[in-house]
Amino acid sequence: MRIATIVGARPQFIKAWAVSRHLCSRAEEILIHTGQHYDERMSAIFFEELGMAPPDVNLRIGSGAHGEQTGRMLAAIETTLIERRPDCVLIYGDTNSTLAGALAAAKLKIPVAHVEAGLRSFNRRMPEEINRILADRLSETLFCPTDTAQRNLSAEGIADGVHVVGDVMHDALLAGQERARALGITARPGVVAEGPYILATIHRAENTDDPERLAGIVEAFLRVECAVVWPVHPRTRNRIAGATERRIAEAGNVRLIEPFSYLEMVAAESGAQAIVTDSGGVQKEAYILGVPCVTVRDETEWVETVATGWNTVVGADSERILAALSAPPRPSARPNLFGDGHAAERIATILVEGKA
Repeated sequence: MRIATIVGARPQFIKAWAVSRHLCSRAEEILIHTGQHYDERMSAIFFEELGMAPPDVNLRIGSGAHGEQTGRMLAAIETTLIERRPDCVLIYGDTNSTLAGALAAAKLKIPVAHVEAGLRSFNRRMPEEINRILADRLSETLFCPTDTAQRNLSAEGIADGVHVVGDVMHDALLAGQERARALGITARPGVVAEGPYILATIHRAENTDDPERLAGIVEAFLRVECAVVWPVHPRTRNRIAGATERRIAEAGNVRLIEPFSYLEMVAAESGAQAIVTDSGGVQKEAYILGVPCVTVRDETEWVETVATGWNTVVGADSERILAALSAPPRPSARPNLFGDGHAAERIATILVEGKA
């Protein structure tokens, strides 16, 4: 069986790493990198650090407006699929790469399998929400990370081909911790100081492209009493360049650094007092690691983490962010929400054998 895996952003590299380890001995996998993330710290280093083979195809699409980027991906992926003739196309998450892969495969009548199917924020203003809804509609096999995701699909009339397998990010985190220990990788020396620190990641367009929201988040960071370690996404770096970056430097408590590699990020998350993020993956990782999370969005797909008390959704208001950080909750109970660490193995079995 020949499976074309389509990735383009760093969370997808990590998820694909988890699944590909179980696919490699059971099927022929063609790894197609759209080039959505192309910066060295956002792309190539992930393959090197995780021991992944380089992509079989790198489309080098790069950045651009949503429609332009997705259109160029669609054309390039279609050409590649015609040349490589896979039996199935495997897509991950909710990026433009996800949608372009699903569209290209569906138009060529190639079955689509979607990892992280059924996630919903119920906010149609988010590009990611549009991507995930359309990807689910185009998929024949839908791998849900949680029961909530399955219920979301059921409410939309999608029942065939749905499998609750657990979350591959859980698998990847367990494997990442093991690999980090084996390689002796910790958070970068000199970056994370002794004593408590808050880890921050901000990259979503709803925050970076809205000056008022970004200002509210930065204001909260400047008023936090302990250190804030902020590995800055290239999109965000461009938005804070100039006066905002100078103000951050003058405050002294916020450390702007280059993006962490995945294994460095796992180490930094593990040692944090709390995490402030707009990333869906980081919300899950915080929960699995038992680190309180403050989500700077107006809603989250990972409602289970909020229901258990480990995640607080605060929007971009500085006062709400500070209030959530003043006494980050550490509930006594942390139910196993994201599976047993064998989601990737189940996905590989279903893809190759057609059964759970």
